[in-house]
Amino acid sequence: MGFWSTHRVRVCRSSSPFILSSPPISFSLPLSGASAISAYIDLISRDPDLRPSGGRVAAMLTKFETKSNRVKGLSFHSKRPWILASLHSGVIQLWDYRMGTLIDRFDEHDGPVRGVHFHKSQPLFVSGGDDYKIKVWNYKTHRCLFTLLGHLDYIRTVQFHDEHPWIVSASDDQTIRIWNWQSRNCISVLTGHNHYVMCASFHPKEDLIVSASLDQTIRVWDISSLRKKVSPADDILRLGQMNADLFGGVDAVVKYVLEGHDRGVNWASFHPTLPLIVSGADDRQVKLWRMNDTKAWEVDTLRGHMNNVSCVMFHAKQDIIVSNSEDKSIRIWDATKRTGIQTFRREHDRFWILAAHPEMNLLAAGHDSGMIVFKLERERPAFSVSGDALYYVKDRFLRFYEFSTQKDTQVVPIRRPGSISLNQGPRTLSFSSTENAVLICSDVDGGSYELYIVPKDTAGRGDYMQDAKKGAGVSAVFVARNRFAVLDKTSNQVIVKNLKNEIVKKCPLPIGTDSIFYAGTGNLLCRAEDKVTIFDLQQRIVLGELQIPPVKYVVWSSDMESIALLGKHAIVIANKKLVHRCTLHETIRVKSGAWDDNGVFIYTTLNHIKYCLPNGDSGIIKTLDVPIYITRVSGRTIYCLDRDGKNCVISIDSTEYIFKLSLFQKRYDHVMSMIRNSQLCGQAVIAYLQQKGFPEVALHFVKDEKTRFNLALESGNIQIAVASANVIDDKDHWYRLGVEALRQGNTSIVEYAYQRTKNFERLSFLYLVTGNKEKLSKMLKIAELKNDIMGQFHNAMYLGDIQERVKILENAGHLPLAYVTAVTHGLKEVAERFAVELGENIPSLPKGKVCSLLMPPASLICHGDWPLLKVMRGIFDNGLDIGRAGNEEEEEVTGAEWGDEELDIVEMEGMLQNADIVAELEDGVVNEDNEEGGWDLEDLELPPDADTPKAAGNVRTSLFVAPTPGMPVSQIWIQKSSLAGEHVAAGNFDTAMRLLSRQLGIKNFAPMKPLFMDLLVGSHTYMHAFATAPAISIAVEKGWSEASSPNVRAPPALVFNFSQMDEKLKAAYRATTDGNFPEALRQFLNILHTIPLIVVDSRREVDEVKELIEIAREYVLGLKMEVKRKEIKDNAVRQQELAAYFTNCKLQKIHMRFVLINAMTICYKGGNYATAANFARMLLENSPTEIQAKKARQVLQHAGDKQDANQLNYDYRNPFVVCGTTYVPIYRGQKDVSCPYCGAQCLRSTLLSYSNKIIGNRYNYQLKAGFFFIEALELAFFPLSVKFGAALAFAWNVIDQLLGAWESLLAAIFKNPVTYLGYED
Repeated sequence: MGFWSTHRVRVCRSSSPFILSSPPISFSLPLSGASAISAYIDLISRDPDLRPSGGRVAAMLTKFETKSNRVKGLSFHSKRPWILASLHSGVIQLWDYRMGTLIDRFDEHDGPVRGVHFHKSQPLFVSGGDDYKIKVWNYKTHRCLFTLLGHLDYIRTVQFHDEHPWIVSASDDQTIRIWNWQSRNCISVLTGHNHYVMCASFHPKEDLIVSASLDQTIRVWDISSLRKKVSPADDILRLGQMNADLFGGVDAVVKYVLEGHDRGVNWASFHPTLPLIVSGADDRQVKLWRMNDTKAWEVDTLRGHMNNVSCVMFHAKQDIIVSNSEDKSIRIWDATKRTGIQTFRREHDRFWILAAHPEMNLLAAGHDSGMIVFKLERERPAFSVSGDALYYVKDRFLRFYEFSTQKDTQVVPIRRPGSISLNQGPRTLSFSSTENAVLICSDVDGGSYELYIVPKDTAGRGDYMQDAKKGAGVSAVFVARNRFAVLDKTSNQVIVKNLKNEIVKKCPLPIGTDSIFYAGTGNLLCRAEDKVTIFDLQQRIVLGELQIPPVKYVVWSSDMESIALLGKHAIVIANKKLVHRCTLHETIRVKSGAWDDNGVFIYTTLNHIKYCLPNGDSGIIKTLDVPIYITRVSGRTIYCLDRDGKNCVISIDSTEYIFKLSLFQKRYDHVMSMIRNSQLCGQAVIAYLQQKGFPEVALHFVKDEKTRFNLALESGNIQIAVASANVIDDKDHWYRLGVEALRQGNTSIVEYAYQRTKNFERLSFLYLVTGNKEKLSKMLKIAELKNDIMGQFHNAMYLGDIQERVKILENAGHLPLAYVTAVTHGLKEVAERFAVELGENIPSLPKGKVCSLLMPPASLICHGDWPLLKVMRGIFDNGLDIGRAGNEEEEEVTGAEWGDEELDIVEMEGMLQNADIVAELEDGVVNEDNEEGGWDLEDLELPPDADTPKAAGNVRTSLFVAPTPGMPVSQIWIQKSSLAGEHVAAGNFDTAMRLLSRQLGIKNFAPMKPLFMDLLVGSHTYMHAFATAPAISIAVEKGWSEASSPNVRAPPALVFNFSQMDEKLKAAYRATTDGNFPEALRQFLNILHTIPLIVVDSRREVDEVKELIEIAREYVLGLKMEVKRKEIKDNAVRQQELAAYFTNCKLQKIHMRFVLINAMTICYKGGNYATAANFARMLLENSPTEIQAKKARQVLQHAGDKQDANQLNYDYRNPFVVCGTTYVPIYRGQKDVSCPYCGAQCLRSTLLSYSNKIIGNRYNYQLKAGFFFIEALELAFFPLSVKFGAALAFAWNVIDQLLGAWESLLAAIFKNPVTYLGYED
């Protein structure tokens, strides 16, 4: 017996498949138990989120791709290059598909978001998700404006109406709702489907809605009655009239119910202009429907998908249907012939959603791991420019466009491709002007060409028909008047043919070529994957070659002297021999380009017209709304084709790039003309002029005083800087002006700047340097007026006025200091007076000391400016002055008087209480009515306001600019070298240490400090100019002679060289032979420290240096073990081991004999006879002296067959190397790390245990180890020859910065580096 099922099985939208859950709403169905279970399973099988994946990738014109969670909804913005993607994770992403960047993300939905849509004109978009909510967002404010509630189940799709303030939504609650987003109310509920409604959308023109449901039907709804009810008041009235049981009202009625699918329908959409509907369903079929005013019927069924069809739509501009499916494919169908055209596949991702751009030829598809934006066909028209004519293909016709008259003519019909595949249209076009012949290449049949001969008398007639001559070839171009070349890619050769399409000859190509381009008569430009070459077909030789990124298009200048090679994101400019000039990189796609009459390359990207100068400078000319393809540039006019093949003419402003080009070409007369007559302005031009070293030109474009001030200082134009500083009147600017004036030696401007800032200390010092004692005296009086004790004392000291200093100290109450000063300088009477006042507190003076009086040094030049270097007038000075008025008065610098109110003299009035002082300052005359309190009489005799200090001469007629300082020789050394020793010689220790760290792994440079200092000092000599001036440092260059050019700088003369290493090695050998082990060790360490800083001249010396490093390594290791052995007193076994290990080092024979005798003796005395006998045999094999051989034979005789008394960690039968930190053997198979400099080795386990000790003391984290693990070297932080070591070095650098905070983390890294760092052995 049947029962009423009150629960519906719903697929849980979690990641686990086949989870049954009770829904928030329920409905009743009269089903038996078996049929209910069957229905449940059927519902589960229909849920798109639980179907498996697999497949294969196919080629498509991909423009943009993202990786993310499953994409369920997509929407293009109608104007901007944006696309919305709603994800199964609940996030909505806003992408810029041109730039490939994520603009924003919105994540307020709880659960998957299945529908999203942009508004056509407002800054809004709408989204609907599994949380039953519809949200309307403002993407400008980045927030959700409001939420529409009403649906009782998952929302599948949402869409804005193009004209009315409506949103249509489809839901799993089996209803379609129409909302007014202005009033935020539901204005209609469309009921009739009896299963999930998978989609609903408005008709683009008519008052219709189409919906698709899993009840296997498509419904078309008439909503014309809603058009009359669009006010909010009507919405409220309508809500009251709605049927409470949601069975709809009268505003929307079902017009057609389309039945024909055998399973649930997932998608249905209208044709943009025709009365057609297309639908896709779980029966794997795409159906085409037609409708009229009274009925709708099925037209055809498209079969081919192997799984459920997820989405299907008409193409906006072509007779094409696009569908995608869970079979991981996108299929393209011919809507007219109703046959499949092309299929694109992905390997692992099922497709869920499609979206088409409302105005452009762009599509987007969402799949399991992101989305893809793509095109079906290329939109770049095939064209060729010849003189004043443009030949191009449009709508299957060859057309002719004349630039001068802008006349467009249809010439010859082009045959339609026989294939029904996409992207079969013309790709390239080549034109022969002498023969009026056109070559058109396309991808038909894997690559083919068509040759058309256009009779001149048929030009302008579009009805002329002819059979084109055809042939196979990837690309074809004319190479002579009546010859063209065809690329045969399979045999990598060029076939040269005549106009009868007959083969003339064949030429093999020098490189694997995938495309050919014209490169002049008889020449071809061959493109490979990573380079291009110019090939001469006649001589069969390569004329030029250039390594570049993949090239898409080639543009020659009109004189064939320059070539632009256009890639996807780069432009390479070269000459006709492919000699590289410059490379430009763009973040978005480069589309086209052409050369203008001045040799500037004008090119377009997706959204800009740009220029490129011959030196590589570039800039933006104009912003584009849609991409264009430049065909010709003439003056200020750009001729171009748009994506529809329509000729366009664009006017541009070329002033900026012509100005920059004139600067580059040094056409300064043209530059001055443009400055006078053009409206050049903007920060970009100013920055460019500064960058190119023309700040004096930039001055003429600037009105902002702060910018003018900065430019004036940079160009050395002190007068303009003074004028700007007066306007700005800022302390910082006056200070900078003073620094620049001081650099130029213009002391009057320095004085003026210090006056304006009331910088009395600097003024006093300036007067001291310039020897102006008169003004120093006045500075002393001003300090007295200001009651500035220290100022008085300094000025008195600068003047050498002993009496005044004594007086100041006395007035300040420092009688002991006053007494000492008076006694020291021989003022006996004053000293006696102070002695009486001090009584018993007279300070004692040091006995036996010769007093030296503290007197100011004599100045080199007294008063006035320092001698100014005469500099030629700037290139632009004369020309730039022409545009100014001839009788224009020079700008005055006001406020230059010393005693004006800027010095706060009024505030000093209260301090003038002593009438005698006032009388002295005024020579006995006191003017009490003067509001400045008499301080104006302390005039420093500065020029009046209208006579501000000027630079030498008249600013208009004799403006001299200080020369730009040249580059120091030491800086030239740094730029030209990557050798650490030369960087040290230049004094740039920072870069030298970075080089050594990167090249050799050195981290601790303390032992190398004296070597650094010796190298720096030894590479310079010093000269004394004046007694009071510092020494002048002069760089000493290698191989300098009087015949050397002053413009060519040689590398530094280094005090360390390879020949010295030989002497040091001999000294170290002598110390070793003498048994002076500490000295020998020091010598070998010094060799290792010095080698990184020497420079060798030949490959032979390089090999010798490597050999020297190995020698020093072996000796240092052995000597360290010997020193360690002698320090051990109470461990005989360890002494024997260290002596035995020493014999394993590679030493000179004389030293090896000593080491073997030493080890033999120690082991024999320790009772290890077998080991001693082994050393005796080794000694006999090393050509010993008679005495040494006799001793070895005695040991062998006495040892006999005796065994060792003690077990040593030494096995002479098993080859080993000695660990550099613990001095233990490292046998084959043990894990170790080695030093990148000297090659010394260390046990891995030892390294870890030793580093753990370091962590225990956060301030002793740096190993006292050398290039290997010997404590005295102190150079390398650790041997870092493997990735593990590099990772540890990085971790230790972190410890260096964070000290103890990271100790636990680093300890974990050391315990298990593979787990924490991801590095294998």
